[in-house]
Amino acid sequence: MDRITINPSVMVGKPVIKGTRISVQLIVELLANGVTEEEILTDYYPDLVKEDIKAALLYAAECLSYGDVLIV
Repeated sequence: MDRITINPSVMVGKPVIKGTRISVQLIVELLANGVTEEEILTDYYPDLVKEDIKAALLYAAECLSYGDVLIV
């Protein structure tokens, strides 16, 4: 989890990849909408590496394991 950071001054405190303004939410949404890892890495090169995508997914999974689930 050392790749994810939260800072109220960056992206209004959303969890982001350390050293970037790329949010965990953005990465998860892109993957959910069918964008491949390779496409994401190409679009956000050189700021993003494969380990960042894995860290974002792990962070999202951890959040779900501790938080409330929104039923829609």
